[in-house]
Amino acid sequence: MFDLIIRNGNLPDGRKGFDIGVSGGKITAVEKTIAAEAGEEVDATGRLVSPPFCDPHFHMDATLSLGIPRMNVSGTLLEGIALWGELRPLLTREALVERALRYCDLAVTQGLLYIRSHVDTSDPRLVTAEALLEVREKVAPYIDLQLVAFPQDGYFRAPEGAASLERALDMGIDIVGGIPHFERTMDEGRRSVEALCRIAADRGLPVDMHCDETDDPLSRHIETLAAETIRFGLQGRVAGSHLTSMHSMDNYYVSKLIPLMAEAEINVIPNPLINIMLQGRHDTYPKRRGMTRVRELMAAGLNVSFGQDCMMDPWYSMGSADMLEVGHMAIHLAQMGGIEDKRKIFDALTVNSAKTMGLTGYGLDVGCKADLIVLQAEDILEALRLKPNRLFVLKGGEIVARTAPRIGELFVKDRPSSIDSGRDFVPRY
Repeated sequence: MFDLIIRNGNLPDGRKGFDIGVSGGKITAVEKTIAAEAGEEVDATGRLVSPPFCDPHFHMDATLSLGIPRMNVSGTLLEGIALWGELRPLLTREALVERALRYCDLAVTQGLLYIRSHVDTSDPRLVTAEALLEVREKVAPYIDLQLVAFPQDGYFRAPEGAASLERALDMGIDIVGGIPHFERTMDEGRRSVEALCRIAADRGLPVDMHCDETDDPLSRHIETLAAETIRFGLQGRVAGSHLTSMHSMDNYYVSKLIPLMAEAEINVIPNPLINIMLQGRHDTYPKRRGMTRVRELMAAGLNVSFGQDCMMDPWYSMGSADMLEVGHMAIHLAQMGGIEDKRKIFDALTVNSAKTMGLTGYGLDVGCKADLIVLQAEDILEALRLKPNRLFVLKGGEIVARTAPRIGELFVKDRPSSIDSGRDFVPRY
């Protein structure tokens, strides 16, 4: 007797028509046919069943603040940072919590159950930290929320940046962040990387650093981050987010840099939606795409995962909490349209991100947590193409969200009466 069985699901690795049995909040059977009863059954009807999506890079303290106190007219990263500086004094704990919880509601319906959010620690009031710590506790039954102490205005550049970051960590924020390219000088950026890695080593914490989010090919703080990771023995516990300057670096330098990153076991987090929106702003034509060298980094064996970064905030007026939208953009930006390419992109939204976030019990193997989604698509290739509805979302074996299939009604003579884009247009690869 199982608590729940998902019947007739297709798995991300290509296996079709499998049942998944759940007991005590964990996966206890994955078989072609489970000859048993369950308290509840979900018929996947030949749809894709996947572990939930993970977002390893987001800014939940800024989400849904679009237009407060004004819009980003230039659309640039620097105006976004300036605008956030105008908004920050207006922030209240209550408003921050309300916006974050609204975002989490949407995330659950999108099958996004694991999120790592950066928390701006530049304001000594630390109202952002207080609010997001409250949100982390409130959403714990249905979303695993990790928090990064992020000195948005610079660890050295902000008047109380260093002290505020330490206080945020003392409050319970559990990851060390940084933004070396926003310090006053290249040398201060280098020193901030060293100081922050030392803090992480002393406290036994991971590192997730905004690194080289610029078009400047001479912004090379990822080199320092990799070296300090090795120096402090932090291999596998450090993430470099964005790394957009690598798009503009010369190939010889990158041929030295990538092996150093691999030696340091750096987790790489590009943010395709934001990278394409904010980078190349000073270019005329040809105009740079901005996203880091995803294909080359993957080929070198680095763990690459994709983040959403923003939704309806000073930097990005778009967004829908849909990680498939992120993967869809990554396919275009990285020009990874092949079948195996797309499999790697899907991994970057799921298993790779789970590795970046240090998750345990994640996946579809027996013994894993029964955190699962059923999508209105037959396989991962179609999921990335269609960005389909999440028919069922399960957390610990309990259904926490459900969305009806998207079916179009057609009123055309001698043609079908309905269209299911997730089933009627499946190519045979």
